[in-house]
Amino acid sequence: MSQKKIIITICILIVCISTISYVFYNLSEPELKGHKTVLCIPVYGQSLALGEEATRITDFDSLRTKYNGRIITENLNYNFGYFDHSSEFKEKIKEIIHYQRKAYELSVYGMAEELASQFGNDTLICIFPGGHGMTRIEGLIKPSAPYKKFIEEIERAYKKSKERGWNFYVPAICWMQGESDIVDYTQDTYKKYFMQFLKDINNDIKSITKQQEYIRIISYQTNAITKGKKFKSNNFLSLESCVPETQRLLVLKDTLIWASGPTYPYSFVNENIHINALGQKCIGTLAAKSILGIIRGEKRNIGLQPTDITISNNDIIINFNVPIPPLHFDTTTVSKATNYGFSVITPNNKNILKAVKLNEKSITINCSTSPKGCRIRYAINGNFMQSGNKNGPRGNLRDSQGEILQTIINDNIIKLHNWCFQFDIKI
Repeated sequence: MSQKKIIITICILIVCISTISYVFYNLSEPELKGHKTVLCIPVYGQSLALGEEATRITDFDSLRTKYNGRIITENLNYNFGYFDHSSEFKEKIKEIIHYQRKAYELSVYGMAEELASQFGNDTLICIFPGGHGMTRIEGLIKPSAPYKKFIEEIERAYKKSKERGWNFYVPAICWMQGESDIVDYTQDTYKKYFMQFLKDINNDIKSITKQQEYIRIISYQTNAITKGKKFKSNNFLSLESCVPETQRLLVLKDTLIWASGPTYPYSFVNENIHINALGQKCIGTLAAKSILGIIRGEKRNIGLQPTDITISNNDIIINFNVPIPPLHFDTTTVSKATNYGFSVITPNNKNILKAVKLNEKSITINCSTSPKGCRIRYAINGNFMQSGNKNGPRGNLRDSQGEILQTIINDNIIKLHNWCFQFDIKI
């Protein structure tokens, strides 16, 4: 037999074995009986939404069986981890041959597990990622190809649910996008494009599901400001902080936007651009807290962030929304930053901060001269081109939520605090 025929025969055998394995895997899916309500909560954005570089720590078989089959994909099955932003055909081939080399850890895995533990057997959690890596926000909104594919996947999940006689509802979408806008310095239009996405996603999903409820956005905060090649922490006009500051203000002010949290408290793969699997798990569990609040009609979660600032002589008093008081400076989880991450920058690019005092729900900052006309900042620092809780842009301010909200990851108990959003505010 020629070498070419041998190769073809081997390929046919591989496809046949993979197909048989695929069929038996799907036949072994948990049987879902009775009427169900499907909560569809996907994640959308760029590479962090897709979990890139985050080595997977979620076991797919456990995800499939531990919660009695109540965590499902957009196909209402259990073939997690198969994603290709450009082609559904490629996704299907990956499923058939069990190609999981790029099946990264997604934030929605942790979110789904937390939600499944809170709801009964009549509720299913539908999760999947959407978007495209290394893409600015204008490349992800309607009518882009990633947006179109994302809507089609939501529609597919809806139709499959209706075929089974199940209710289908999209309470929220998790948002993880912004790193490319920092790096490419396109921040001036970020809010405009985000609000267009919010409007379009509501119109398009509601036209599919016919639901009356608005689709909320659960927003993280990107903190990759040191990736901007012009970044200097004492620049009075910091273009790099515009995107995270816009995201913070959207969470603070828009009634359809809820918080998950900033990325700086977590480790980044090679201290570069992507949070690791543990960070993805934590962000997902925090997102689940907001989802539960939405479904239960609770007060909107805006996270830990400043609500008002006053000046008294050379002092600045910052009052915070503190989900679980009191405030803490944590230098264990996050490596200690100078002045715990705070700075006060004058129009001539000088930091006049002298001391920081911690109170239960506020921070008092003493300056060497009057801070009027300055910018008060938090986590606008870090080593050039590095990210994460050791050397990247960071601060040490958190609340006490972790004393009551914990998760077990790889047999380790992880305390889930609300960490202060990065901010840059002109006084």
